[in-house]
Amino acid sequence: MTRLPIAPETLPVSLKAAASGWLIVLLLAYLPSAVHAKDAATPAEESAPAAAKKSPEAALASKTLAEKVREATENGNLAQKRMTLIVNGQGGKPTLTPVASTARPVAEKIIDLDVTVRATTPAKRPPVAQSPPRIRQAAAVKAATPAPPEKPEGTPEAHAQTEGHWSYSGDTGPQAWSRLSKDFNVCAIGKRQSPINIEEASTLQGPAEPLQFNYQPSNGTVVNNGHTIQVDLAGEAGANDLTVRGSRYKLLQFHFHTPSEEQVNGQGFAMVAHLVHKNEANQLAVVAVLLEPGAANSLIHQVWTYMPLDSGDRVSMPTGLIEMNALLPKDQRYYQFMGSLTTPPCTEGVLWMVMKQATPISKEQIKLFTQIFPNNARPVQALNGRSVRDAQ
Repeated sequence: MTRLPIAPETLPVSLKAAASGWLIVLLLAYLPSAVHAKDAATPAEESAPAAAKKSPEAALASKTLAEKVREATENGNLAQKRMTLIVNGQGGKPTLTPVASTARPVAEKIIDLDVTVRATTPAKRPPVAQSPPRIRQAAAVKAATPAPPEKPEGTPEAHAQTEGHWSYSGDTGPQAWSRLSKDFNVCAIGKRQSPINIEEASTLQGPAEPLQFNYQPSNGTVVNNGHTIQVDLAGEAGANDLTVRGSRYKLLQFHFHTPSEEQVNGQGFAMVAHLVHKNEANQLAVVAVLLEPGAANSLIHQVWTYMPLDSGDRVSMPTGLIEMNALLPKDQRYYQFMGSLTTPPCTEGVLWMVMKQATPISKEQIKLFTQIFPNNARPVQALNGRSVRDAQ
């Protein structure tokens, strides 16, 4: 049994209405048949004349429980009396019994709601059909796994299967390098790209520091990397290095291009050798040695002797067989400018020295290389206002 000591006079009209609604919901929850109490009237009551007079007790009994509660709320009876509701869950009819008000002051009047529920059993809900555990688990995993985003055509991601597989012609040629990988975008947007065409009339002519080559006989490995023939140098630090602009650069490798990538006054050469150096600050310096038909070159002869024919193949050269001085021209004046790598990822910030005098190699040596790589040169790039020093 529950008592709610609430003074009705202090409740606003809206709250009274809410209390009435709450009471109706409570009664409906416990007595589903109460709503249909009117439908359960006896046949005698249904056949009684409408105009017949009924006693107050009979009139009260003929109304539904919901009507009785609503009428009591609207007439203000709750402010004057206490009511006791006896609810019998075993088929008995619910009764709403008014109780005379006590002699206590109005401010102390209360509303009593006595509810007795006997043998009330909530209705059982039918079981909900469920999928087998394995099916539910698979469905949950599928719902939790986001679908991979579609990759638009023409983006680097759309060419993931060919990323890094660049070439010098076709769909993967120089004009497409920047689209083959997100790491190659500098090839298209860079402002200091190599190679360039050197116009002597617009160069900065004057004195320049001499290049200090310190090349010693060494050994290395000849590599066919699919783009060129490259020689990776081996040996102790300082065995082959270059000093320029107050910094010493160690020779890492040298490789070849045909035709020459660099041009002078719009003129190209049969081939070029790029000698790649790096200092302790990881800055690169490349010496470009132009090659033109003439007498056979001894260093080229040694490298070609151990040239691998298959892409990815490597051949080690005997110790002391590499003599870099044999590749350098006698006149070591040069053009100097800031540029980039001439192959992807086209990294900029590279110091370039292009030897003004070309080194001769035989036609047979040129032919042997071009039979494997007939064209592996990147086209010249825009100067974009860069200064080129012409060392006199």
